[in-house]
Amino acid sequence: MDSSAAFSVSKLALPSHEQRGAYNFLACTALTYQDTKGRTYLGRTLELTSSLPYQLLYIPSGQKFVSQVGAHQALPYATRLASLSVVMPDRLPTPQAPLTPVDFRVIEGFNEAGLTFSLLAYPDVGDEVSRTEGGAPVLASTDLGTWALGQFHDVAEVQAALATTRVVANAVELLGGTPAPFHYLICDHSGKSIVLEFHQGCFHVYNNPVGVLTNGPEFPWHLTNLSNYTFLSNVDQSAATFGRLAVRQPDSGIATASLPASNTSVGRFVRAVFYREFAEKVADPDDAIRTLSHIMNNFDRPKGISVSAPGETGHLEVRGFSDAANAVPTEFTCWTNLTDLERRRIFLRTYDGLNYTMFDLPELAASAEPRILPLHSLDGLAADGTSGMKGFA
Repeated sequence: MDSSAAFSVSKLALPSHEQRGAYNFLACTALTYQDTKGRTYLGRTLELTSSLPYQLLYIPSGQKFVSQVGAHQALPYATRLASLSVVMPDRLPTPQAPLTPVDFRVIEGFNEAGLTFSLLAYPDVGDEVSRTEGGAPVLASTDLGTWALGQFHDVAEVQAALATTRVVANAVELLGGTPAPFHYLICDHSGKSIVLEFHQGCFHVYNNPVGVLTNGPEFPWHLTNLSNYTFLSNVDQSAATFGRLAVRQPDSGIATASLPASNTSVGRFVRAVFYREFAEKVADPDDAIRTLSHIMNNFDRPKGISVSAPGETGHLEVRGFSDAANAVPTEFTCWTNLTDLERRRIFLRTYDGLNYTMFDLPELAASAEPRILPLHSLDGLAADGTSGMKGFA
């Protein structure tokens, strides 16, 4: 992004106050992958029933923020590390108050130290007033992304800081004032990851031994549920004998027959653990990114695969952003990202794109000013190989 991409988002197509309203829940899948040399990569999809004005935002070091939750004491902080993130604004712009970098909230991002942050929907957050006792400064949960990516090098530093920081699931204006219905995955370049989760008003920090996160139920439930899948293996059992009858599979692939096929949060969690565990481990970083892209294809959802019954809700929706062509709500993969924590690169593909587009954070970090790019600018971005083909005899 060159100087022509200087920060200017005052014309974002956001819903009016009359349009904003009912939000329910979306589906997301995030997982880590390591190559044979222990380098870590993260893949993530985001599913929703409509396209929102996602932005790709570069934040340099030295950017100042203030986290404010109602009348609680504000928590100021400044970035010490540059970051690159997919973001959404947390308020509506006006001619008098256009959007600035501090008005955006991280959905998915990483910093120059190789720390990643992923925001995923979670339905059982509970009350806004969690952990607000006393007069200490309070961090809004929607600010966790800029707070973590802007200051910390690894998961251990985040955990140490959280031990002395009060975090609140704050009310979100663009969600009709509901407490932020999310939980969060933080990973570092070593492969260590944690889950930050509000559950029924209580804040928890969990170690994540499987490097996977989807949505509800609560994270420990997903880990317990894996006990129901101890039989999973990537080894095909292709032959058997029943009485005097010998039978054999006509092809390979029977090993995945017991994997959950549904796109529910529970099904995707188990499937993500399986693919993360058994996908081929490769040595080259470019091969690792390609392998991760194949893994994430298993979580890519086209429109129409599952739709809501008439009158039924169950999706996180923004009134004013529903797709006119879809009279019946259907969740689809708005975008997928692959993050290389070693080389500090992110690869992004939108629903309307065929290929991934790469962004290199170390190269962007030469800029001392924020940079922003609408994610929809990546739609359909793909090379036409016809002219190159003509050059071959």
